[in-house]
Amino acid sequence: MNYRHAYHAGNGADVLKHVVLLALLDHLNRKETPYCYLDTHAGRGMYPLGAAETQRAGEFRDGIAKLLDAEDAPPAILRYLEAINRVGVEDGALVRYPGSPALALEGLRLQDRAVLVELHHGEATALKNALYRDRRAQVHERDGHEALLALIPPKEKRGIALIDPPYEQPDEFDRLEQTLVAATARWPSGIYAVWYPIKHGESAQRFLNRMAASGIRRQLVIELTHERDDLPGGLNGSGMLIINPPYQLEQTLSGSLPWLHSRLSPTGRGRHRMIWSVAE
Repeated sequence: MNYRHAYHAGNGADVLKHVVLLALLDHLNRKETPYCYLDTHAGRGMYPLGAAETQRAGEFRDGIAKLLDAEDAPPAILRYLEAINRVGVEDGALVRYPGSPALALEGLRLQDRAVLVELHHGEATALKNALYRDRRAQVHERDGHEALLALIPPKEKRGIALIDPPYEQPDEFDRLEQTLVAATARWPSGIYAVWYPIKHGESAQRFLNRMAASGIRRQLVIELTHERDDLPGGLNGSGMLIINPPYQLEQTLSGSLPWLHSRLSPTGRGRHRMIWSVAE
């Protein structure tokens, strides 16, 4: 595996993923009973923006850096920015970007639990070092797909699995489909939040079409792009497939996508949508 998220930390895809993730966790927090957060491709947890790999691509400049001065943002965006300010800002400057594990632990309560899976040894070691004082977090150094199926259903019965593969392999969408079909059979009440890239070609839409035909109910699609879907050469945007979204998640995210699109695609290119791929 060659992927290192440090090159992409804080970009527009991270923004979308983390706005949705915090909204999902806030919905789970509405009930007192504990839940489990399971992250299948957790990364290292925290990304210093002064690091060489982060500076080399500088993708955060076209992502989180464009949002920090926002005062007119919808509530879900303000919730996300508050979390970023707590863990990423020092003396008024953004110095680090929290990955999904760090942001999730900002949302979890004392009674909740985080299971963080990372295959790459160096990333897993960094994650353990970053979170060793947090007793809510367990780090597993193993394949994310295998870990998900081995660790569900969690003892809490309630929870969410964030699935965010690197999409380095040509069969990544095929494996993801197989994992989701097997996982929902084992833990049908779980919430599954799947991040996917939108690049040149129709691989993402073909994946969504296959998932819609899988027999799995309650699939919500959330997408945000800053370029045409078919523009060759790079990441044109990203999406989240939410299986079993909490009641009223759409209302929580209301207004967030058009606002993000106006900020992250000032030229007006790209699009946004939130639709039910498979309804209730």
